[in-house]
Amino acid sequence: MAALGLRGKSLLALLLTFVLAIGVAALVGREALKGVQSRFGDAYARNVVQFNRERLFAPVTRELALAQRLAESQITRGWLREEEDPAKRALFFSEAAGYQRALSDHSYFAASAASGRYYSNGDDLVPSEAPRYEMSPDASEDEWFYITLRSEAPYHLNVDRSAVSQDLKIWFNVVVRDDDQPLGVVGSGISLNAFINDFIRDDKAGVESMVLDSYGSILVHPNQNLVTLNADTPQGRSLSTNLLGLLDDIEQATALRQAMAYSREHPGDTATLQVSIDNEPRLLAMAWIPELEWFVTSAVDLRTAQVVEIRPLLPAIGAILLLFLLLIAGGAWLVDRRVLRPLRQLRKSAQAIAAGQFDTPLPKMRNDEIGELSAAFGSMAQKVRSHTGELESRVRERTRELEQVNRDMAAAHKKIDDSIEYASLIQHSILPKRQLMADLDERHAVLWHPRDIVGGDFYVYRSAEHGCLLGVVDCAGHGVPGALMTMLAHATIDQAIADAGLHDPAAILARTDAIVRKMLRDDAVEHALATNMDVGLAYVDFIRRTVTYAGAKVALYYSDGERIDELRAGRRAIGDRRPCEYQNADIQLEPGRTFYLATDGFLDQAGGELGYGFGNSRFAEMILRHARLPMNEQCAAFKATLDEYQGDYPQRDDITMLCFRFD
Repeated sequence: MAALGLRGKSLLALLLTFVLAIGVAALVGREALKGVQSRFGDAYARNVVQFNRERLFAPVTRELALAQRLAESQITRGWLREEEDPAKRALFFSEAAGYQRALSDHSYFAASAASGRYYSNGDDLVPSEAPRYEMSPDASEDEWFYITLRSEAPYHLNVDRSAVSQDLKIWFNVVVRDDDQPLGVVGSGISLNAFINDFIRDDKAGVESMVLDSYGSILVHPNQNLVTLNADTPQGRSLSTNLLGLLDDIEQATALRQAMAYSREHPGDTATLQVSIDNEPRLLAMAWIPELEWFVTSAVDLRTAQVVEIRPLLPAIGAILLLFLLLIAGGAWLVDRRVLRPLRQLRKSAQAIAAGQFDTPLPKMRNDEIGELSAAFGSMAQKVRSHTGELESRVRERTRELEQVNRDMAAAHKKIDDSIEYASLIQHSILPKRQLMADLDERHAVLWHPRDIVGGDFYVYRSAEHGCLLGVVDCAGHGVPGALMTMLAHATIDQAIADAGLHDPAAILARTDAIVRKMLRDDAVEHALATNMDVGLAYVDFIRRTVTYAGAKVALYYSDGERIDELRAGRRAIGDRRPCEYQNADIQLEPGRTFYLATDGFLDQAGGELGYGFGNSRFAEMILRHARLPMNEQCAAFKATLDEYQGDYPQRDDITMLCFRFD
């Protein structure tokens, strides 16, 4: 939004308004369409079921009526009473042949209760008066026959395979009775494939029609794997596919039972309910046919079935979208003409005024907010012109004053820099650099690197006939204050050496501490100034070939390249609040053994990935790695190692390191 101009923002606002309006309209329309689809879907499902009920009732009742007439014929009764009489047999098969032509599947069957013989004729069979096979009460496939004989009902409708042709059929089983005595069963069958094709051939997409018995077992279904065979028999009921079992939960099964009970009580009505079959929502409608004791059922998928046609609504939807687009275009044109164009002119005038062109004309006056804004800009331009003149004169005056101040500051800085440079020369003069080069040459190396031009570290060298004294001193502070402390410390150590001699470093430290405390006896001065110093002193005795060491918080490291050791120092610095007793320690001056003294600026330098200090362990590892190199190469290696570790971190403190080796 920040990169868009006012015009783009206004168009975007109109577009968002349009999208919001379309979205709200779409949501409202969707909910309304769902309601309409639900109502129309319910009516559609009811109509489908009633239509299927009528389509099913007519052919089935016709087929049942023909089967009942054949069963009630005196000729049929007479033959079943005297099954072996040739004349009665011929008369029955002659009459049955007439019924065969009238039946829809052109087939019939007759079964004798006395002999158990099963007779059947049809278009797919060679006409015969002989029995096709004999039934047995122990055979499960003949169970339907004996159940039908024992039943009080005048007929049974059953789905089973033909014992002769193995075709899957709907059977119309009518009991032939002589008074109350059952003589046999006569009937016909309709091929289930043909019945299904005729029954559901007009089903639309999303509609699934089926027939259930009074228990809910599926008798007719487009998927023949779900059809229940011999639903009247115990075995058939145990293996039946029940619609109740296809539902996803118990609550839906309970609702379906209630709908089945309602349909039985109101045969002329259609019951509907929402169910879920195989995790798919369906609208289930059913009606009861009491004459057949069947439920005609249809499962409608409202998402697939075109209950409400969307295509006729498309022109109206397109017209609404076009109207919205025209409204957006008209609104954009009106906003551009009445608002954006005057604002662009006003912006150009404001830019010209900002560039110093105060006489730039403003847009024409109007009696609205833009006109008021133009008048305000005109008044502002007059005031800016006046104030600009005053400010320019003041700026010129202040500029002259600042230039003079800058010249004075530059002169003062030069004096300070010159003073510090001169102080650096003085500090360099107290360092025994020339004496070390003259006496020790390649037997020593010094790394002296103040944080500022001057610093608080220095190193010590005093020579005698049979030995020499080497040491490092780290005064509190750095920069100019530290440099001033080095002058005091240098004079103090000179006095202590004169008093105690070179050969006793511990006595030198004790004497230095006493002189410092005597010089700063005033408690106020002692608490206000940081006067303590870390000192490490090593006396090298050429005759005894020993190094005598004492230190105040500065340790002496020594290494031959294979191992590194350390002579620890006293825990308190010179000039600390509480005095410390310093002790000498002796170490042999062996060939190849190098000695190292360093101030804490080296050990405390921040670096690495996390900005930690260099540390004692890293310092010892560095010494051990380079201890066998010549002294000048060691010093260069130490400087490179510290620079690599330091990286971009600033130097924290003054750094001094003194190394020596006497082979």
